[in-house]
Amino acid sequence: MCNLIHEAHQHSLSRRGLLAGVMALGTATALAGCSSADTTAAKTTGTFSYVDDARSHRTRLVLLGTAGGPMTWIAPHNGGDQTRHGIATALVVDGAIYLVDCGMGVAHQLRLANLGKEGDFHGYEGLRSVFLTHLHSDHTMDYFNIVLSGWYQGLPGPAPVEVYGPGDRGALPPISGTIDVSAVNPENPTPGTVDMTNYLTQAFATDINDRLRDSGKPGLDKLIRTHDIPIPAEVGARANTNQFPVMDPFLVMEDDRVKVTATLVDHGAVYPAFAFRFDTADGSIVFSGDTAPNPNLITLATGADILVHEVIDADWVKALYGEPPYSPEEEGFIEHLLHSHTTIEQVGPVAEEAGVKTLVLSHLAPGNNPAERWQAAAAGFSGDLIVGEDLMEIGVGERTS
Repeated sequence: MCNLIHEAHQHSLSRRGLLAGVMALGTATALAGCSSADTTAAKTTGTFSYVDDARSHRTRLVLLGTAGGPMTWIAPHNGGDQTRHGIATALVVDGAIYLVDCGMGVAHQLRLANLGKEGDFHGYEGLRSVFLTHLHSDHTMDYFNIVLSGWYQGLPGPAPVEVYGPGDRGALPPISGTIDVSAVNPENPTPGTVDMTNYLTQAFATDINDRLRDSGKPGLDKLIRTHDIPIPAEVGARANTNQFPVMDPFLVMEDDRVKVTATLVDHGAVYPAFAFRFDTADGSIVFSGDTAPNPNLITLATGADILVHEVIDADWVKALYGEPPYSPEEEGFIEHLLHSHTTIEQVGPVAEEAGVKTLVLSHLAPGNNPAERWQAAAAGFSGDLIVGEDLMEIGVGERTS
């Protein structure tokens, strides 16, 4: 059962045959548990030795979750022996925590990473800012969990956590395929980060009012402050027609530890989709967000010490549907996966062109590929390649202890 997609690779199983097999086995069970490689081969690559070394650095990168897509990758249910949580990464600079994306399980992983104080009612101390690269659910799914659990995990701190993310898209994306689709929330179908947070607050109003009135908790305005990231008007970007024009990076925020700049990247129909660069006294770290190879990312990442980049296995995508012809709906999904992400073969040359020192692979799709498959991303890159794992920590700059 778990070798169904692997068999599609080995024997060029037709799409009809593959899908028939999936139906016979049960779609969720068959697809969720399959990999294009031997699932017994995936082994840990030394996460905690990275952690031990990174803790001697003032600035360090903490990979909280490394899976791509809005689905679970839990060993052994998906094959292999390694669980990957939803995409989320923390940059820790002299104790201050900057969180990039909030995929499934981020609150749980933040606690396991031991970035805050120990004990009950602690854990999020030091969290200064949250940055959302785009508003797909696999990057935002547990965003509000940080807020709601924050009351009991060390928030609020001296100041609210600043949340930065995309603003209102401005227009719905075109429909892929032939089926008509009604808009959800037609009065405001493309809310940005500020409106999304307001809607989530309304959705949890019963709980929030209980906490405020019965437990004496401080208002949410003491916990978080949200910002839609404004795109410079001269760039001329717009949904559906000019989502990622060639542009220079622009400033998002700056404090006493980091300077954060951003650019628009190519995540297909998604708009806005950002990549972020964090410049610190110890080095520069760039987060690609979800993107196909894009010149804006190259410009943003030029000369960076670390590039954290998403990656997708094209062989896995092709095995999902077998040989063409495809239905319009299948074509739309394949188009999204292959033309709005960066493949194993593409990511090394991207890092090489940007001249980065270290390439860290994260947002791995599928989440149950063996590490050996991801190591192929080293082709075309002369720097250091690290295949990300959940809770891996990577030091930036010189050791300080």
